[in-house]
Parts: sequence; structure tokens; C-alpha cells
Amino acid sequence: MRNVIILGAGGAGAEVTFYIEDHNSKVGPEDQITIKGYLDDSKENWKKYNFQAPHLGNIHTYSQADGEELLIAVGSMDSRKKLIDIIKEKNIVVGSFIHHSVVMPENLDIGIGNIVFPFCILEKYATIGNYNFLTSYCFISHDCIVGDNNFLSIAGLAGSVKVGDNNYFGLRSTVIPGIEIGNNNVVQAGMLVDKNIKDDTTVFYRFKEKVMAIPKM
Repeated sequence: MRNVIILGAGGAGAEVTFYIEDHNSKVGPEDQITIKGYLDDSKENWKKYNFQAPHLGNIHTYSQADGEELLIAVGSMDSRKKLIDIIKEKNIVVGSFIHHSVVMPENLDIGIGNIVFPFCILEKYATIGNYNFLTSYCFISHDCIVGDNNFLSIAGLAGSVKVGDNNYFGLRSTVIPGIEIGNNNVVQAGMLVDKNIKDDTTVFYRFKEKVMAIPKM
């Protein structure tokens, strides 16, 4: 049994909570997780989702108890980076949550603070850093090297892709084999990345700026 505090009481926190509850219903007591409370600047988010565990203030006021782990459940990349800096400064112990349905080898080279939702595939010989957030149905293929604090939203990395830090991959975006992606990039939803990306870049289709709707006659 693990005791966790969830950092983030918004939508991401609600999803992490739901998947922890589902996970607990399908694993033995030794693998179950107890949510002891939530940290969020706004108590309104906590009220909105009617969480059972209490609101415990925010990261600035939080004092970690023995045996507790912090799970980072925040979707905003800017907020994530700032919170991770605070976590490191305060020497807070950060845990990972990997849903029982994830397909991965037992000896996967993966760091701390990762959140992996159901039905993801983390292939053998991949290397994954710290504080990454993968929503359902993501895949990271063989020989990929992934850095820290990347957010993948139903996204996929084909074989031998290298990814730096603080990158956001939108819904159903995919990176073809052998591509290298730097730091602080945004890959918009639906993109197929077939060229290397350096740093501080947004990848998108121009035609998406105009939405056309043809009404039925």
C-alpha cells in the first residue's frame, strides 16, 4: 500500500484519481494506492470534482509526512515546470503512477515522477526520464530516449526517436522513426512529425487556422 498526495485538483487530477481507483479495484492490497489529499491553489477545483480526500493547501504550504509520495497531476506545461522547480527546491519525494494495464518490461529504464494512464505501451530498450505524463493509448517504441517533463496526449513515438525536456505532444500526434526533438516544443494535435525539431517551436498545419463547416441541405 502506498500513500500519495496528488498535486493538482483540476481535470488532470480528476483523471489520475479515477485511474488510481480503477487500478485499486484490479490489483492486490500490496499494489493499491491510498490518496491522502490534494494540493491546489484553488479549492474550487477540489469542490468541483467532489474528491473524497481533503484539500491540503498548495505546494508552498505543503510539508511532506513520512511515507508520503507526491504525484504530479497538472496539464499546463508552464505550471508543471514551475512546480517541478519548487518540488526539487523543497526536496519533496515524488512518486510515479503506472496503471496496471500498461504494457512494459519489468526492467524498463524509467525515472521518477512519471504518470502513465491505461493501455499505453512502453517498449523494451526505451529510456524514459522523470516527471513525464502519458495519457491513455500512448506508445514509446524501442530505442527511444525521452527526457524530463514531457506531456503526451494519446501520442506516439516510433523507434529510435530522441526527445528532450518540456515538450507537449497534442492529441494523436506521432513522430516517425529516428527523429530528434529538442526542448520546450509544442506539437499540435494530429501532427505527423517527420523532420527534426530544435527548441521553442510550435508544429502545426496552417489550414487549421480556418475551420469550414458545410451545413446539411
